[in-house]
Amino acid sequence: MTTLPSPYPDLRRQLDGVRGLLLDMDGVLVLRNALIPGAAEALAALDAAAIPYVLATNTSLVSRATLSLELSRAGLSIPADRIVSAASAAAGYSRRHFADQAIYVLVAPDAKAEFEDLRLLTHESAADPGARAAAVVIGDAGDEFTPRNVQTAFTLLRSGARFVAMHKNRWWITPAGVMLDSGGYVAALEFATQRRALVTGKPSRTFFGEGVRRLGQMLDRKGSGARLAPGEVAMVGDDLWNDIRGAQKAGLRGAFVRSGKHGDAELARVVSERGGRAPDSVADSIMEVVAALAG
Repeated sequence: MTTLPSPYPDLRRQLDGVRGLLLDMDGVLVLRNALIPGAAEALAALDAAAIPYVLATNTSLVSRATLSLELSRAGLSIPADRIVSAASAAAGYSRRHFADQAIYVLVAPDAKAEFEDLRLLTHESAADPGARAAAVVIGDAGDEFTPRNVQTAFTLLRSGARFVAMHKNRWWITPAGVMLDSGGYVAALEFATQRRALVTGKPSRTFFGEGVRRLGQMLDRKGSGARLAPGEVAMVGDDLWNDIRGAQKAGLRGAFVRSGKHGDAELARVVSERGGRAPDSVADSIMEVVAALAG
C-alpha cells in the first residue's frame, strides 16, 4: 500500500492558508486511463483531514456521470456532483443565457447529456438552409468533428450565433498517444469567422469561480455561512497554462505537479514569457501536495 511521503518544508510553507483544492484529472489523478500511484491514498488523506476538494477537469468528451463511473472503476470514489467539467460549465452557462432558444452543441454524444434539458438542434436540422441558433457550443466531439458538422458550425456562427467553447486545449494524452484536442477546431472557427469564442472551461474565470463556489458549499455543510476566498484555494494541475496560470489569474493559487504532460522545460518557458509567473508551488505529484497540507 502506498503511503504519503514526509511533507516538504518549502511546500508546506508555500501552501500555508490553503483550505480547499481543485484537482485536475488527467495528469494528476490518472494518466493514459490508469490511476497514478498514490492518487487514491492522497484523496483518502484529504477526506480524513476534512479538506474539501473538487475534481476540476477540462474533459468534455463524456458527462460527469460517466466520469464518476470511470473513476470508480479505476479505484477513485468521486460522485458526479463533486465534479466540475468543461462540459458541465458550458451547459450551466447555456441554461443561464439560452434557456428557451435553439443551440447547436458539437460535442461527443455522452457529454451531450449535460445539456439534456435544453433545446438542441440535431446535426441534420442545424445543417438545413436557413437554420438559426442562439449559440454554437464546441467541445471535444471526437468522430462528430466531420467536415459537414464543422461547416454547419461555421454557417451558424456567420448567421449571428454566439460562439461558446468548452475549452481551447491543444492536445491531450490518451492510451493511443498524444491526440489533437478541440482547441484546434475552435481556433480554426475563430480564424474563419474573425470572432473570439467565449471559453467556459479552464482557463476562464467562470470555470474557476464555479469550482470555488462548489468548495464553499462543501465547507459550509452546517449552514454557518462560511465562505472560501479564491486565495484559500489551490488548483493542482499538470498544465501550466490552463491549470496554473488560469487559476492564478482568477485569484487562486497554482500548484503544479510534474506527473502529467508538462515538465521543467515548459516550466522555464511559462516563467520567461511576457507577464509570466512561476507556480505558487511545484511538486512531483498530488501525494506531495497532500502531504504538505494534511501530513
